[in-house]
Amino acid sequence: MIEFDMPLSMHILNQLWLSIALLLPMILVARTFVAGSRYSPILIIVIFGLLMGFVLVKTGASSPGLPEFLLIDLMSKTTIIALIASFFVGGQELKKLFFSKDQEFEPDNSLIPAEEEVLQGTNRTQLIFIVRAFFLLLGIEGVYRTLVQSQNSLTEVYPLLGYIGLVIAVILIDHKAQIKNKRLYINKGFVEIAACLALMVVSYWLALAVQPIIALPQIFYAMMLAAALGAGLSHWQAGPTLRALLFAGIPVVLAANFMIGGSRIMEALAIEGVSSVLFYGFFGQLTWMFGGIALMMYFGKTKEVRNLAPGMAGGLSHSGLTGACTAGDLGKVAANRAPIMINVPFFGHVFVFSILAMSAAQGSLLVLPSLLIMLAGIGLTIISLRTLAKSNGRESQEVKGLMQFSFGWQLTAMFGGMMTLAFFAMRLDYSAMAVSSALSHFGLFAAVQEGLFGAEAASMIPFIFSMPFLVHPFVFYLFGRAMSNNEQMPAKPVYILAAIGVIGSFSALIFI
Repeated sequence: MIEFDMPLSMHILNQLWLSIALLLPMILVARTFVAGSRYSPILIIVIFGLLMGFVLVKTGASSPGLPEFLLIDLMSKTTIIALIASFFVGGQELKKLFFSKDQEFEPDNSLIPAEEEVLQGTNRTQLIFIVRAFFLLLGIEGVYRTLVQSQNSLTEVYPLLGYIGLVIAVILIDHKAQIKNKRLYINKGFVEIAACLALMVVSYWLALAVQPIIALPQIFYAMMLAAALGAGLSHWQAGPTLRALLFAGIPVVLAANFMIGGSRIMEALAIEGVSSVLFYGFFGQLTWMFGGIALMMYFGKTKEVRNLAPGMAGGLSHSGLTGACTAGDLGKVAANRAPIMINVPFFGHVFVFSILAMSAAQGSLLVLPSLLIMLAGIGLTIISLRTLAKSNGRESQEVKGLMQFSFGWQLTAMFGGMMTLAFFAMRLDYSAMAVSSALSHFGLFAAVQEGLFGAEAASMIPFIFSMPFLVHPFVFYLFGRAMSNNEQMPAKPVYILAAIGVIGSFSALIFI
């Protein structure tokens, strides 16, 4: 354990540079690895993040959980901030889709990125977005925790972190990008920061106020409020804050979580029962991801990435595909559709989080409500596949079918997984971690991280959540191959991986 004989404020400044040196190069190296291909850099972030965390512990530079790297831990808990941006845009797109058919929306040409590459695979504007996202997450989280008076080892330096993060984020604007109205663009950045802070604080107080009735996690309220605000501001064109969080918010959060997850590999494996959680998470990822794709391809008659990527991003609230879609790695159509699809299932989270919160309170899953919701999800999934099969390439029908699929498959996978694990007598907190990792489900991950299922699950979830990302070489390889093949997903590998997932999942369940 390294001892620091200096004031915490000075120690934190050193931690800031360490965090930048560890996180940002990881993202940039990942982009370099996939430069010139159609693959997502999130795949490489997974591998490098886990290895980095493992090496830090193995070499004695830190201990499991990286308590010596305080800001890495803080960045790993900024999930809600990154998701607020996605759900705001999702609310905008839903409003446009349902209520603004007769209105004209100006194309967003307020910013034209600089195309000059400063690093292989990353242009000037993208580099600024990545660095800005880091400081935005740091600054917003620091100010938010100051406002709600969060009490922990960093309490006295939250104002300093908030100040440093936001001040640096504000000035990070690419001067070589073509900006239509610089003053308006900069002002929008301030407004978006203020709105994000307001959503964080209001969702926090709502969660506290409702807690005596039902302990819904903060992320539930934050997502609902963000989507509602987006719907109310459907004409809003993104400023620098929103653009940076959409492009790099999720990769930064994932990089921090994977580092912490990698640091806990040896510690977590020694805990009884964790191996079953890991095995189900790994093979469950194959089952729900490629099983869903297989259904869309076989019964929905679609092989196009524009449908499969946003459909699965929404159907599983899948962090990897969500990040890849919103960053534009899987094409412009998928980038436009993904915010809609990840928003739609969150309306079903009224049931998801309420049932899971009540289940956590009694210590076991509420079986009858879970069964009814799972059956409703199966029914909606069947309807969605029929809609997709009849779409014939029509955008309105494809979007309708994907919305139905996102909602239906989310309910099926979430409660199907929870019901299956309950049947095989897995502990509820372990079941929540297993399902979260099997779906790469960002919402359930954040809820577990917030402590919905207790302190032990909250400490282990970064590792449990990160391990099934080892499936992502298959995920992003096939999506990358499809992008290189006129966006047509190859069928046989999908069916084979889905079958392996089903067999592996049941094998894992036997040994619980």
